[in-house]
Amino acid sequence: MTDSAIPTGIVSRHAVTFVLITVFLDMVGFGLIMPVLPKLIEEIGQMDLADAAWVGGWMFAAFSVAQFALSPLVGNLSDRFGRRPLLLLAIFGLGADYLFSALAPTIFWLFVGRLIAGACGSSYVIANAYIADVTAPEDRARAFGLVGAAFGVGFVLGPAIGGVLGEFGSRVPFFVAAAISVLNLIYGWFVLPETLAPDKRRAFEWRRSNPFGALKVFARYGSVLPLCAILGVYFLASAVYPAIWAFWGMAKFGWSEGVVGLTLAAFGLITAVFQGFVTGPAVARYGEWRVCLFGLMIAIVVAIGYGLAGSLVAVLVLLVVHGPEGFVHPMLVAMMSKAVPEDAQGELQGGISAVMNLAMLFGTVTFAQVFSIFMQEDAAFRTPDAPFFLAAGLLVLALLLFVKIVKRPVEG
Repeated sequence: MTDSAIPTGIVSRHAVTFVLITVFLDMVGFGLIMPVLPKLIEEIGQMDLADAAWVGGWMFAAFSVAQFALSPLVGNLSDRFGRRPLLLLAIFGLGADYLFSALAPTIFWLFVGRLIAGACGSSYVIANAYIADVTAPEDRARAFGLVGAAFGVGFVLGPAIGGVLGEFGSRVPFFVAAAISVLNLIYGWFVLPETLAPDKRRAFEWRRSNPFGALKVFARYGSVLPLCAILGVYFLASAVYPAIWAFWGMAKFGWSEGVVGLTLAAFGLITAVFQGFVTGPAVARYGEWRVCLFGLMIAIVVAIGYGLAGSLVAVLVLLVVHGPEGFVHPMLVAMMSKAVPEDAQGELQGGISAVMNLAMLFGTVTFAQVFSIFMQEDAAFRTPDAPFFLAAGLLVLALLLFVKIVKRPVEG
């Protein structure tokens, strides 16, 4: 595989497919571990579920800190050296994380694994830059939706398999995830093409690669800044799901690892259907603004719904209703992508990653701590649902910001 990109012909036509498969395999590996992580923390740390949720929140925070610090660097390096080598590095980092977690003798080593994953786990940054390289601006909303679908399909298989494997031991899914990452790395090494032609690369600058410097991309392209604010609030609210979902299901309904995996798989399937098959037609018919607005409204409804749900059946119904929330992220990213030049797409994705990880940093810690506080034996009002109501309030804020500062397109 040569370093020079071929932006037309077979490589260009199939680059998106290669990236989607890579993202899919990454998410299978990530999804495998989610159902068993609470049990692993409980076993290694010898603690109850409430304290395990507190630790889990800080583990997600460690991951977010590492990504916040280094994702902008990865995005800018991809604008200089191309997408392929940085994506392969990201895949390698995820595999190392899973292996560290599988062998971890203490909580400390679980944290080490999460830091490694955060440092190298920027595959979606490069994946989005790949998409921007090979699609026209007007087609990017649909293409970013396909990336979201690949995430969703990976979540269909990953958590379902992880829940089953978890019955054989809380460490087994981590070994399997590490093996999948190795296979993904081998696959990418031989078939993943380079899509950024040498004449479209720009000189690397450290000042544009630090996490706070990366945020300047939003100030540099003024029309992107309002969307950045909305995206940040939305990611902050969305952190409730990775922060507490498994802990919440176990605490409220007594779910096993297998049931946790099945609910995550159901969510992944629904997300894949909406982002892969509904995003394009919805944008073509209603436009990005309306589709994003609808997604935010659905996000509010389901966050409140999870807090009020009284059974697994109710949760499954809400998972179906939840599907259109998957429109929000690709719509906002597509709007941003149109506002920056082609040689800054990697920088933009790095900046988006910085915003996302900063929001996830505060969100996962906050929601995990709220869950832990409200689940303590001496809590004045003991409930596992408080984080979802807090998330719903933040999503209302995101909706109000969107309506207020993003102009509705003129009908014509």
